[in-house]
Amino acid sequence: MYLNTIKPAPGAKTAPKRLGRGIGSGLGKTSGRGHKGQHARAGGFHKLGFEGGQSPLQRRLPKFGFTPIRDNTHQVFRLDFLNKVEGDLVSIESLKAAKLVKASVQTIKLINTGTLTKKITVKGLKVSKGARASIEALGGCVEE
Repeated sequence: MYLNTIKPAPGAKTAPKRLGRGIGSGLGKTSGRGHKGQHARAGGFHKLGFEGGQSPLQRRLPKFGFTPIRDNTHQVFRLDFLNKVEGDLVSIESLKAAKLVKASVQTIKLINTGTLTKKITVKGLKVSKGARASIEALGGCVEE
C-alpha cells in the first residue's frame, strides 16, 4: 500500500448538492427551499428560542429559586471544641491539624458556647468577650 493509492471507502464521500441547475436536477428554481416563507429568503434566520413572535417558553415560565454565594473562608467556632485540641496552644494551624476545621478556612471566631475544661493559649483567632472571659477564668490567655 502506498500513500498515492489510498482512497476513502465506497459511499463515504458524497457529491455536494448542485443547487439552481435546472428543472431536471430536482434542485432547480427554488433550490430545495420551497416556496416563500422565512427559510426561503436570504438571511432567513431566527435566534435560539424564537417562536415566531409568540412569547417564548423561557419568558412564559416564572423565575424561581435563589443560590447564595457561599463563603467558606470564615468560621464561627464553639469554645467546648477546644477540649479536643492536643496541647495548650490553639491556633488556626492546630485546629486544621486536629481536623476540626477545613483547609479553606482563613479566619475563625471563638464564641462562648459550651464549657472549656483546660487551660489554653489562643493565638491568631478572633474571640468574643464571653469566650475571652471563660479562657482567662481558667488561667489561659488570648494573644492577637
